[in-house]
Amino acid sequence: MAFRSHYFNLCCFFAMIILFGSCSAQLSSYYYAKTCPKALYIIKTAVLGAVAKESRMGASLLRLHFHDCFVNGCDASVLLDDDDASNFTGEKSAAPNANSLRGFEVIDSIKSKLEAACPGVVSCADILAVAARDTVSTLGGPTWTVELGRRDSTTASFSNANTDLASPLMNLDELISVFSKKGLTEKEMVALSGSHTTGKARCLLFRNRIYNETNIDSEFAKSIQSNCPSSGGGDNLSPLDDGSPVIFDNSYFKNLVNNKGLLHSDQALFNGGSMDSQVATYSENPITFYVDFANAMVKMGNLSVLTGTDGEIRTNCRKVN
Repeated sequence: MAFRSHYFNLCCFFAMIILFGSCSAQLSSYYYAKTCPKALYIIKTAVLGAVAKESRMGASLLRLHFHDCFVNGCDASVLLDDDDASNFTGEKSAAPNANSLRGFEVIDSIKSKLEAACPGVVSCADILAVAARDTVSTLGGPTWTVELGRRDSTTASFSNANTDLASPLMNLDELISVFSKKGLTEKEMVALSGSHTTGKARCLLFRNRIYNETNIDSEFAKSIQSNCPSSGGGDNLSPLDDGSPVIFDNSYFKNLVNNKGLLHSDQALFNGGSMDSQVATYSENPITFYVDFANAMVKMGNLSVLTGTDGEIRTNCRKVN
C-alpha cells in the first residue's frame, strides 16, 4: 500500500509539472473556462479594434506588459494611478514611464467589458498578459499559450520602476544585468528586445546617438535627423524599426546588423560583443526569432505572479478595491 501511495503521489507530481510547469504554480490556460468563458474573445476583439484604429497601440500594449512584469512581477501594479488622498504614488510617474507609457484607456475599456460579462473574475494582470500576446499576433508575429490566474497587486513601487527597467541609454553589460536580475538569460534578452520591431521612440531618447555616435549608418542617421533636430523637438517620434515600422517581424535585427539601431541600447546588442551572433541568427531566421520570443514571453509573463489568495481582482484597474 505504501508503494502504491508513493507511486500515486509521483504520478500526481509529474502531472502537475506537465499541466502547470511546477507543483507550486497555480496558473492554467483554462483558468477562465468556466468562470468567464468569453474572456479571451473579449480581450482579443478589443485589441484588434484598438490596433485597427491606431497601429502604434499594438506596441503600446506590449510595452505595458513588459513594464508591469519587470517591476515586482506581472501584477498590474503599472496600472495604478497616483492617489494624493492616500499619499500613494504609483509607477506611472516614474522616469521610464512618465509621458511614455500609453494604452491605459484600452485596458480600461477591456476591463469594463469583462466586468459586464463576469464581474470580479478576470484580473487586470491577466488582461495585460493576453493583450500583449494578441497584439503581437495581430501585427503578424507569433502567438503562444498564456497561462492565466494572475491576481492584481494592492500596491506599486515608484522606486523600483525607476531602477528595474532597462534604459535606452544602457550598454550591453548593463542590459544583461537588468534581465539577469529577473532570471532571464542573455538569449532571452535579445529575443525580447525584438519587441522593438514595432513602435516608436521620442527624439530625446536617441538624439545623442544620431548626432554623436559612430557605430551608426550615416545615411540612416541623416534621415532620422530630419525629424529630430540637434535641439528642440524632443517629443518628435521616429519608428524603432525603420525597415517595417508596424509589422512584427525580424527587420529589427536586420537593422542592427547594418548599424541602423535607433536607440543606443538597441545597437549595443550588435556592436562587436557577445550577442552579435544571436542578433545575426535572428536577422537571418525569423522563425527562430518567433519561437524564442514566444518562449521568452511566457517566461517573463510568469515573473513573481500573485495567485491563490494573494492580491485581489480589481474592479477598476486604476485603483485597488
